[in-house]
Amino acid sequence: MFKLSIVDTPRQRKLVLEGKLVAPWTAEVEPAWRRASKDLQGRSLIVDLRNVTLIGTDGETILLGLMRDGAEFLCGDVLAKHVVKQLARKCRCEG
Repeated sequence: MFKLSIVDTPRQRKLVLEGKLVAPWTAEVEPAWRRASKDLQGRSLIVDLRNVTLIGTDGETILLGLMRDGAEFLCGDVLAKHVVKQLARKCRCEG
């Protein structure tokens, strides 16, 4: 199960991801990310991973793309924090 929501505030646009970030649901994230990235008007793009329970290889690939695009991340549990930390290292090495 997977849910994706977009929440707008004056200072940020938040992609809220919930559930399992694995195929086939990862295919929903990229189009939402592209829509969310348009018309930010100076706001930050935040990816909220606090309710993600599993991140697969496809999910890591999507998150790496978001990271390279300048998104910031909110992590709640050890899994999400670990994945984001590993992706940040990879992003710096490949940059």
